[in-house]
Amino acid sequence: MKSPLPGVEGALAEMNIFFDVDETIQAYDGSLRPFVVEVFSQLRADGHRLYVWSGARTARSVRDGVVARHGLTPYVVDCFQKPIVNPRWAWSQTGIDVQPDLCVDDREETIAAFGGIIVAPYPYPGPDEEMKRVYKMVCAACH
Repeated sequence: MKSPLPGVEGALAEMNIFFDVDETIQAYDGSLRPFVVEVFSQLRADGHRLYVWSGARTARSVRDGVVARHGLTPYVVDCFQKPIVNPRWAWSQTGIDVQPDLCVDDREETIAAFGGIIVAPYPYPGPDEEMKRVYKMVCAACH
């Protein structure tokens, strides 16, 4: 499928991609990082399965609320609590059968444990093109 992001070809392989919430797709004031909707839409069109997780000690419904509030529901398969301490082992203990193929997070510890793409933290709203870079990197990983 043709990408809506100029100069970027669509990805070929299908992956389970896990996105963090705070400072990754959403600023602290609840605003969505620029280009999240466009990139989520294109990643789904490319055949990827998208998941959202958060290490915040909040109810799952809050994370689901973030997805719904920002119109991401059509693109997100499910939401989970992100393991913070000994993350790979902790994830294996959840009994959840889906495994991250690639993570997008502002925390180096998550990327070190699961692999993926680290993004610059997005604590406050403003101009930002990190999600465009994420899409290009996912495409590069799939070719």
